[in-house]
Amino acid sequence: MAATTEERACPICDLPVYPDEDYCEACGHRLDAPVPRCPGCGGTTISDGYCEQCGLRQPDGTDHIELEVTGAAGVSDRGLRHSRNEDAMALAVTADGVAGVVCDGVSSSTRPEDASRVAADTGAAALAELRAAGQDAESATRTAAARAAEAVAALVGGDGDDTQPTEPPSCTYVSALVHGDAVTIGWIGDSRAYWLPASGEGAQLTEDDSWAGQMVASGALTEEEAERHPNAHVITAWLGADAIDAEPHVRTLTPDTPGVILVCSDGLWNYYPEPARLAEAAPAAASEPLEAARTLTRLANEAGGRDNITVVVIPFRPQTPPSAQPTQEPAR
Repeated sequence: MAATTEERACPICDLPVYPDEDYCEACGHRLDAPVPRCPGCGGTTISDGYCEQCGLRQPDGTDHIELEVTGAAGVSDRGLRHSRNEDAMALAVTADGVAGVVCDGVSSSTRPEDASRVAADTGAAALAELRAAGQDAESATRTAAARAAEAVAALVGGDGDDTQPTEPPSCTYVSALVHGDAVTIGWIGDSRAYWLPASGEGAQLTEDDSWAGQMVASGALTEEEAERHPNAHVITAWLGADAIDAEPHVRTLTPDTPGVILVCSDGLWNYYPEPARLAEAAPAAASEPLEAARTLTRLANEAGGRDNITVVVIPFRPQTPPSAQPTQEPAR
């Protein structure tokens, strides 16, 4: 008796397929591939990055990223509460140092992950290009931020829709450029940069463009009062087509001791806002920047992981002897 050919069902669309078929003719699923399941409801119907059953945005290949170049390293992680990583980072070796950029997508905007990705890549590439062309560090920092802003604004309509969304793709931006004996920081929004010296007290190098930051700066509220307010993390400056003022803040410091420049999104500093705690959590950051970034990311997840987490660590060692080097006190 001839053997019968038994039908089987596609695990995605449940329509019949035959044993000699590699793909489902109805939905195109590769039959020997793992079945993608929504982490929220377990559903298998995923379309354009969303679960058709519960509507949850699905994770992708950016859930956990590690980068390492000569002189710097970084980690970006989805965290424990978000379905997708909307942060991004980029590193670039420059003519006389290294550049790092961290961007945090504004979740209320459309395609925030695209905004942060294009801003980080554009900013880091511009810093490397401009320094190679001989542009001074502060001018390069401003130009790189402007190019990143233009790239994010250009995302409107990039998905085939010519209408401008109510909340166009948006993100924060912070860059750190180590050049010789100096470090230049540029930022728009509430992603931060810190100076963590090998000995002594560290400093927050950026001032948040946020409601809480404005209240503290004006003296209306203490830092503790502002952080407890529901509007604490409402940002007042960002990159995007609807940004009113995308002019970056720029600051240069010339440390006379070795240390670390740490650049991060609020997924880290929400849990570790003080420089001393960051330095204590990663004491070997100067010699093992990637391991330090991993440690800080893990600690943020252990503390709750409510947001995406991105950490870039850039070791710094002055090339000029301290006695011959001008100093500038890092300001908060």
